[in-house]
Parts: sequence; C-alpha cells; structure tokens
Amino acid sequence: MTIQSVNPATEQLIEEYPETPPETVNLRLQMAHEAQLIWRDVSFEERAKRMRSLAQILRDETESLARLSTTEMGKPITQARSEIEKCAWVCDYYAEHAEEFLRPRTERTKGGRSYVRSDPLGVVLAIMPWNFPYWQAFRAAAPAVMAGNVVVLKHASNVSGVSQ
Repeated sequence: MTIQSVNPATEQLIEEYPETPPETVNLRLQMAHEAQLIWRDVSFEERAKRMRSLAQILRDETESLARLSTTEMGKPITQARSEIEKCAWVCDYYAEHAEEFLRPRTERTKGGRSYVRSDPLGVVLAIMPWNFPYWQAFRAAAPAVMAGNVVVLKHASNVSGVSQ
C-alpha cells in the first residue's frame, strides 16, 4: 500500500510514499529508545547549541519548506513562510529557556513544601494533524527534546512530504 500526496489546488499527484512495515516501525522505535539513552545525558548547553542550529536551518530553508507545504496542503505561501519562522522561533526560545524551566525547585503546597524535579521521560510519540504541519510538530518536539527526550513523529498522511 502507498500513501499519496496530492496537490489540493490541482489534484495532481505530488508523490507516493510506501507504507512503513510494522517491523520497520519497531526498529525505528528501538533506535529512538537507544538514542534517548544517550541524549538524556547531553548537557543543556549542547542541546541548546543543536536547537539553535536547527532554528538556523529552518530559516535558511524557509522558501523550500514553505513551498512544500503550499503545494502539499494548499497553505498560502505567506502563511507557510510565517509558520517556518515560528518554528525557528520556538527552537530558539527553548534553547534559551529550557534549562531555567526545568531547574529543580521547591514549591509551597498544602503539605508544606514539595520538591519538583524534571527528568527525561524517554521516547515521546507525537501524532500530528495536518493544518499546521511544521508548527504542530515543532511546538511539541522543541521542549521535549530540550528536556532530554526524543520524539517519534506520526504525521497526517496528506502531508507526508512535510514530515520527511
């Protein structure tokens, strides 16, 4: 079985993608788990450096990424460009603030005081809708990755090119 990406404006086939076999999905999940075991120990400084690098890649590739979502889902090009910039912004934002947000702290509670600590959870599965194909993924992934997790994306089938 294949998944077809069709331009909604012209109804022309953009590309066909093969369905991922279950054994490949299982292998990718295992690889994600193994990667997370390493990533959780990477310093905030290094995570932030990589997140800022990703933000720059998004800015450098804005035009091609925006054209892809415009072709694949009919999003107006100006909105598509803005969506890419917003994704770059969220990468920069969490690169700058994640360490502060996740710092252990004490909070006043009914019981007196409680200690709050944020630890990486592992592999996060993100199942995303089609309407903001980049933003939906980045708004979930940027904070999760900065917290030491890895993200596996299952995107909507009509934006298969964007999810590549």
